[in-house]
Amino acid sequence: MPLARSLSFTSLSGLEEWDEEFDREDAVLFEIAWEVANKVGGIYTVIQTKARLTCEEWGENYFLVGPYMESSVRTQVELIEPCNAALRRTIDKMNSSGCKVYFGRWLIEGSPYVILLDVGFTAWSLDRWKSELWENCGIGVPWFDREANDAVLFGFLTAWLLGEFAAQCDEPPHIVAHFHEWLAGLGLVLCRQRQLPVATIFTTHATLLGRYLCAGNVDFYNNLAEFNVDKEAGDRQIYHRYCLERAAVRCAHVFTTVSQITAIEAEHLLKRKPDIVTPNGLNVKKFSAMHEFQNLHAQSKARIQEFVRGHFYGHLDFNLDKTVFLFIAGRYEFSNKGADIFLEALARLNYLLRVNHSDVTVIAFFIMPARTNNFNVETLKGQAVRKQLWDTAQTVKERFGKKLYESLLVGQLPDVSKMLDKEDFTMMKRAIFATQRQCLPPVCSHNMLEDSSDPILNCIRRIGLFNTAQDRVKVIFHPEFLSSTSPLLPMDYEEFVRGCHLGVFPSYYEPWGYTPAECTVMGIPSVSTNLSGFGCFMEEHIADPSAYGIYILDRRFRGVDESCNQLTSFLFQFCQQSRRQRIIQRNRTERLSDLLDWRYLGRVRYHTHTQNTQ
Repeated sequence: MPLARSLSFTSLSGLEEWDEEFDREDAVLFEIAWEVANKVGGIYTVIQTKARLTCEEWGENYFLVGPYMESSVRTQVELIEPCNAALRRTIDKMNSSGCKVYFGRWLIEGSPYVILLDVGFTAWSLDRWKSELWENCGIGVPWFDREANDAVLFGFLTAWLLGEFAAQCDEPPHIVAHFHEWLAGLGLVLCRQRQLPVATIFTTHATLLGRYLCAGNVDFYNNLAEFNVDKEAGDRQIYHRYCLERAAVRCAHVFTTVSQITAIEAEHLLKRKPDIVTPNGLNVKKFSAMHEFQNLHAQSKARIQEFVRGHFYGHLDFNLDKTVFLFIAGRYEFSNKGADIFLEALARLNYLLRVNHSDVTVIAFFIMPARTNNFNVETLKGQAVRKQLWDTAQTVKERFGKKLYESLLVGQLPDVSKMLDKEDFTMMKRAIFATQRQCLPPVCSHNMLEDSSDPILNCIRRIGLFNTAQDRVKVIFHPEFLSSTSPLLPMDYEEFVRGCHLGVFPSYYEPWGYTPAECTVMGIPSVSTNLSGFGCFMEEHIADPSAYGIYILDRRFRGVDESCNQLTSFLFQFCQQSRRQRIIQRNRTERLSDLLDWRYLGRVRYHTHTQNTQ
């Protein structure tokens, strides 16, 4: 896992020599990210899930630093007074100098301390700080880029915090500052420029330029060494952001990435080879008995089946016990996340199932947020019809049960022909007539604001998967994050994943890949690729991942059509499995969860925080 060590591009000026082994009680770790107590991306999951382990290792000397967001603070953070005397003096000094700095506990597992910087309150300093950035670092930030302006404010406030803390310590401090991504990276650059006594770590979870290039449908991985990075960043109007990211990479004492595939990308686009790869983990909660997570799968699957009964009312001509639920979820990046290749593979799978006269039906869910007006009427009507049918069945059952009970009380076997009267049949006929439907079950559960230009809907129109009776593959596009309060599909994401049979994530650009990792921890098989950090990690650690329900799609050394055929083959083989085979495979998948536990992967992070900063 450790890569060949590359030295920082500048000397460790301002940083005193540390002993080979230092007392962790005298060292303080600051972890800085825009996603601290601010759910805006995947880094939020990284920090949230590893907080408990880091708190156990560093105790009272671990502080998360992020932006102050009032809506998040109200529900996630308990504001308190700092326990560290030097930090209390630091915050008081900054607040008296025109800042607003908040201190509290983040109400997640581990209850870590958080320091929240109000960037909006300090916006009056933006022009002065941007001028200083230009004069000292040669990086200009345009006025219209609000996100980059926030990064400037956050960076200067972070450097101010670390510098003030070092000055307020009674003895020379051992400070480690771990920065995540370009939005926090300017603080690292300023620490080095001001020669603060801080050991710095920078982690990139995905390069800015890499994400933009892949979204532009270029042959990215086969041309990594050929890109003119300055020109490409300029053409996409992100040159100033790219400069902030690259400066942080070059100034960091230790540079890390979350996967081997991102390490190769960073070496070519950011011009520095990472010192170490630090894979992302999850908090794995083991069940005391193996059958417990299988029971959870059955319960969640039953709830998905109820939704399907309503969605396909009037066209429920398939056996739900022989129906396989597939899903793809995440940020709506049509090509980067592999939604394009997944849809093409579904069309080919539909053909294979039909010509082989398979009795298996596949329902593929696309959980990707997009701009919508709200649920469409036909989708909501389906759930109302299903509920009405259920209520009718319950009413008839109660009346039938009462007559049966009275017949048994007098010692007579019931005359079944007289158990249901005319009123019961009338009620049931009215319920059946209500299920008549003139249109096909909708492909999309919501009214899309940009229906005519939506990539998923346009692809569905092209391949012709319209949920007809002849189709063995049905598609449901849910352009909104799942929630237990939804009137349509009232399930949290974790419950939904547990109820599905296979997660399909054929990403072209996926620096790590939390979605397949979450599937693995929950014992749900998944499809990943050898261009994702997760897929490469599994290939590195397991001889035959497919035997454990991890299907690795080759998107690096094959063309798109070949990769699509390989994915179709994976899906067709999965559909041919019996229920017992799927249960055995889920048991095997769940055994891999230890590989993704922060208890295991956290050792790499701890090694980075302590050894590589000396």
